[in-house]
Order: sequence, then C-alpha cells, then structure tokens
Amino acid sequence: MSEIKKTTEKNLMVFSGRAHPGLAAEVAKELDIDLVPTSAYEFANSEIYVRYEESVRGCDAFVIQSHTAPVNEWIMEHLIMVDALKRASAKRITVVMPFWGYSRQDKKHRGREPISARLMADLFKTAGADRIITVDLHADQLQGFFDGPVDHLMALPILTDYISAKYGDGHMGQLAVVSPDAGRIKVAERWSERLGGVPLAFIHKTRNIDRPNESVANRVVGDVKGRMCVLTDDIIDTGGTIVKAAEALMKDGAAGVIIAATHAILSDPAVDRLKNSPAVEVVITNTLPLAPEKEFDKLTCLSIAPLLSRAIKEVFEDGSVTSMFDGHA
Repeated sequence: MSEIKKTTEKNLMVFSGRAHPGLAAEVAKELDIDLVPTSAYEFANSEIYVRYEESVRGCDAFVIQSHTAPVNEWIMEHLIMVDALKRASAKRITVVMPFWGYSRQDKKHRGREPISARLMADLFKTAGADRIITVDLHADQLQGFFDGPVDHLMALPILTDYISAKYGDGHMGQLAVVSPDAGRIKVAERWSERLGGVPLAFIHKTRNIDRPNESVANRVVGDVKGRMCVLTDDIIDTGGTIVKAAEALMKDGAAGVIIAATHAILSDPAVDRLKNSPAVEVVITNTLPLAPEKEFDKLTCLSIAPLLSRAIKEVFEDGSVTSMFDGHA
C-alpha cells in the first residue's frame, strides 16, 4: 500500500493590489521573491474583478494594499483579493495595509456618527483575513478592533535614524521634539528617547469638530528657543495643522523646524502649504504612493519596505514581531 506523504514545507506568497505597486515590488525584492501574477480590472459598471494567475492552495499569503485615493475603490479591491485567496484555499491570509483606511474615524465625537475604523476591521475579518500588518495607526486602540493578531509596526526607527544622522551632530543647533497636539505626547516621548533624550514640547491647539481638517495652533508649551525642532505626526493630510504648528515654533524662537510624518496623504493644498512653510525639510515615508506632482525640493521620502519585509519574514517563520512595536528595531 503506497504511503501518502504530507508536505510540511510552508509556501510564502506576496500579492499586490494596484494602489501602490512600487512599494509591493520593493517588499518582494527585499524578501527575494516575485509578486504573484494577478489579473485585476473593472467591468463596464466599475465593479472590480481579481484573479491570481497561479495556484495559491495551502500558501501563507500576504496581501499588500495601501488605502490611498480613491480610497473606497482600493479598499474594495483589497477585500476582493482576500476573498479570492480564501476561496482558493490559501492556508493563512495576512492583510498588509501600510495605511489603514478610515483610521481617523476611530471613535464617536458626537451622537449618530459611525466608527468606520471598526467597520473596516470587521470587513477584512469577514472577507477571510487571519492577521493584519499595519504601520503607525492613528490610535493604538485600532489593534483591538480586529478579531485576530495585529502587528502594529512603527516608522520611528527609519525616521529617527535619518534625522539623527543629518541633524544630530549639533551643526544645526540642538534638537527638540515637538508634538503638534497634546494627544500625541506619548509618541513624542518615544521620539525623544530614540534621539538621545532631547527636550520635549507640544502645541496647545483647539479644533472645531464641525469643520474637519481645520485647527487653530494656539501656543507652544515647552522651551524651543534656539533649538532645531522635530515636529512629528502620523499623518499629513491637508497640512494645515502641521504648518500652523511650524509657524508657532518659529514665532517662539526655534532655530528651525523639521516636519516628520509617516503617512503623506497630501490632499490639496498640502503641497503649497508645505512648500511655503518655515520648515527646512519635510520627511515622510512611502506608506502611500507619492504622485510626481506632489514632490517638491524640501521633501524627503524614506522607504518603509525594509520594515514591512522584516515583519512578513518574522510572521512567516513564526518569529517575533514584538521588537518592532516599540521602535527598537
């Protein structure tokens, strides 16, 4: 009687949606594998169709898609890709979303509002996702929205290493880390620690909940006089908040301002605002695609691909991703 041999060799496969193929290609290159060939297109009525060009049965699948504009279209494609994998018998499906769409709608400010970030987590669970890998969530509690493991990676080491190498030797004045609002002080504390314990400050601001994307920078809390201020945030959308904060710092006697953020959405008029801001440099990562028309002289884009590829490798090999949570990667 012939014996049936069970293969225990795991098969890593990486898939990319059409929102940010450049980043997915970088991740695949870091992992020394090829992206799985995929057919994806729209029908005449704009419905999305996805099919993989090779067998995915039994594989450990990692599906990369950044939720950029048009955000609803790319989220839908991401969900359809997960569903296709589930129905083609992938063994485990990990959703890699460098930027989690709807992440700013993480709580109710007023009655009769949705918590859309939770809805997103539920949609991916229903589609068949077993795990999520994401970068710099707008709020840490989003990790609890998904019923399964969430690997919350931080761009902190990539951004701080760059800033430390360029500005840390004191030739531009001593550094200080500034949070654009009181709510992100904990993140600023991690930045301060990573940059060698530099002083901390924050901008005291008010926001009108009836008018999204608008804020009023009030005053600087902390001593920034004569210091090169690293103004950190997770997202730059229209750029209003961060540019007003930079102006407030300069008014308070800062030697200069470096703006650093993970997710560069850069909705209009962000590029004009940043170009004309007092910041000497704007440092971002490529969690979201950067259109050529959004590039400008003082913008520096760092790649998040090494961080994502390392996380994928650790998950695939059942290693530890914990070291990446606290910024000590």
